[in-house]
Amino acid sequence: MAIELPVLKPSDFASDQDVRWCPGCGDYSILAQMKKVLPTLGVPREKMVFVSGIGCSSRFPYYVNTYGLHSIHGRAPAIATGLKCARPDLMVWVVTGDGDGLSIGGNHLMHCIRRNLDINIVMFNNRIYGLTKGQYSPTSPLGKVTKSTPMGAIDNPLHPLSIAIGCEATFVARSIDTNIKHLEMTLKRAAEHRGTSFVEVYQNCNVFNDGAFEYATDKASKADTVIELEHGKPLVFGKNREKGIRLHGMNPEIVEIGKGVNEDDLLFHDEKADEPSLAYLLSRMRYPEFPEPIGVFRAVDRPRYDEEMVSQIAKERQTRGDADLDKLFNSGETWTVT
Repeated sequence: MAIELPVLKPSDFASDQDVRWCPGCGDYSILAQMKKVLPTLGVPREKMVFVSGIGCSSRFPYYVNTYGLHSIHGRAPAIATGLKCARPDLMVWVVTGDGDGLSIGGNHLMHCIRRNLDINIVMFNNRIYGLTKGQYSPTSPLGKVTKSTPMGAIDNPLHPLSIAIGCEATFVARSIDTNIKHLEMTLKRAAEHRGTSFVEVYQNCNVFNDGAFEYATDKASKADTVIELEHGKPLVFGKNREKGIRLHGMNPEIVEIGKGVNEDDLLFHDEKADEPSLAYLLSRMRYPEFPEPIGVFRAVDRPRYDEEMVSQIAKERQTRGDADLDKLFNSGETWTVT
């Protein structure tokens, strides 16, 4: 007899903890959209786990009424890997920041993505270290003046989506904290993907890096600085949708539609393309040279590490039977000390 699950609401995912982010922080919006998405997934709360590392974003597990692990700096992907392998029945989310995930945690993030476990990674990118009071982060732009770079940052910044696509990520997307409908849609698509989903969210730190993404959020400018990706459709943008992206060889260029160019001449987005080169090209389109893409860059199907591991174990059990730890410990050259 099938048991009917209770219908959950966003309020069912609100925890009893005081939310301790700075007033006006973009994290509030991400939390709100996540709480809207979770009830739509048909997954019981006791089957959901949020794993985080260290940083402002990593307070997230306290604020969601599910299971959660506030883990070690940069190691959330590794801990999530172990959890998913031990409990494949769980829906596992990793919440990280640009500092936590790309600095001390870069190695763990890379290997988690390449293995394609069935987990969801959400990276809050504010291009600054917020919890430790405003040092530059791996995504801070060149020349960024901070407490730790008083003469301006001289490190070339990392670009999260380019890294994810380079690691053969099967689902890659970007959204913006203030674009709430788009963010909600993006999180839902990530949750529904089978394999590792990687979502970068542009998130404003209004205390230490206010306005970092103003070009992408300002109503007066965002039509010209952001381009929304839609599968199977041409890359068109502008207030009157009068501009587009065309490929010149392997280089993107901005063109005006109607001036010897029509929509059929533009680059058409294919999120399901097996070859990730075009997705990588899109990840390298950056303001101010280009409008920055938001939406799903890539969504393909690949074998999943956790499922392959479970399959291997099941096959071994069929051929060799269940393991006997006592027999293992007492096999080979063993002796008793009296």
